[in-house]
Amino acid sequence: MDYKYTGDDFDIKKAPTKVKDSADELDKIKEQIEENLRHIRHAQKMMYARHKYGILVVFQAMDAAGKDSMIAHIFSGVNPVGFKVANFKQPTSAELRHDYLWRINKELPSRGEIGVFNRSYYEDVLVSRVHPEIILNANLPEVDSLSDVNDHFFKGRYQDIRDYEKYLSRNGFVIFKFFLHISKDEQKKRFLRRINLPKKHWKFSSADIRERQYWDKYQKAYEKAINATATKKNPWYVVPADDKWYSRLIVSDILTKEIEKLPLAYPVLSPDEAARLDTAKEELLNEK
Repeated sequence: MDYKYTGDDFDIKKAPTKVKDSADELDKIKEQIEENLRHIRHAQKMMYARHKYGILVVFQAMDAAGKDSMIAHIFSGVNPVGFKVANFKQPTSAELRHDYLWRINKELPSRGEIGVFNRSYYEDVLVSRVHPEIILNANLPEVDSLSDVNDHFFKGRYQDIRDYEKYLSRNGFVIFKFFLHISKDEQKKRFLRRINLPKKHWKFSSADIRERQYWDKYQKAYEKAINATATKKNPWYVVPADDKWYSRLIVSDILTKEIEKLPLAYPVLSPDEAARLDTAKEELLNEK
C-alpha cells in the first residue's frame, strides 16, 4: 500500500487507520524494524562524517496516536551526537512576538544530523485553524478579529510552509512528514487505558478530552493542510496508526527506502591528508 501524497488528492475519510492486527506477525515485524534501524544508524554515521545532508522528520497526529513511542522505537540506538528531538507546544509570549517560524529555525538540525519534530510548524495551520483565537494573541498586522483568520489567511500560511520546505530542500535538508492517522474509537481506548492503569496516569491530560470534542474540525484541518502542502519534493505520508507496531514498521520502511536513495558516503581523503595520516601513524609507532 502506498501511503504517500504529493498533491491535493487526500481524502481523510478514505484513508485507513489500520492495516491489520500485528499480533500474528509481531516477531517478524520487530525483526524487520530492527533491520531498518540498522540501515538508519549506518546512514546517520555517513551523514555525520560529511555534513552535506540533514534529515528532518516531522510527526503530526491527534492525541494518543503514538508519536512519542514511535520516536523512541524508530530511532533507538541512533548516535545522540548527530540526533535531536524538538517538541512544540503552545507558543510562549516571547515566541508570539516573533514570526511563527522563528522558534522552528532555532530547533532545526544541522547538516549531518537527524532531527525529529514532535509536532511542528504545522501546528500553526492545525490547532490555530480549530482555535483561531490563538492567532489573535500573535498581534499580527491586519488581523484584528476572528473574521480576519479566514481561508485567505491560511492560504498564505500554506504558501509560507511550501516555500519554507523548498528553501530547506535547496539547502541540503531531506524532509519526511508523517501524519499518524488514528481512529476516534482507538483514541478512546487509549485514553481509557491511561485512566485505568496507574502507571499511565502521568500521560493523561484533561485537555486531551476537551480537544476530542473538536475531532471533526481537526480532521478537516489535517485534510486541508496535507492537500495544501503535499508536493512531489516534500510529500506527506499518512500512516495508519491504530496498530502501533504496524505504524512503526511502515515509518521505518519509508525512512530506510528513501534515505538509501541519498548519495551518502564517507569522506575521501586528499593525497595531502592521506600523507599526514601516514606521518601520524609513523610517529605513533615510533614512540618510545
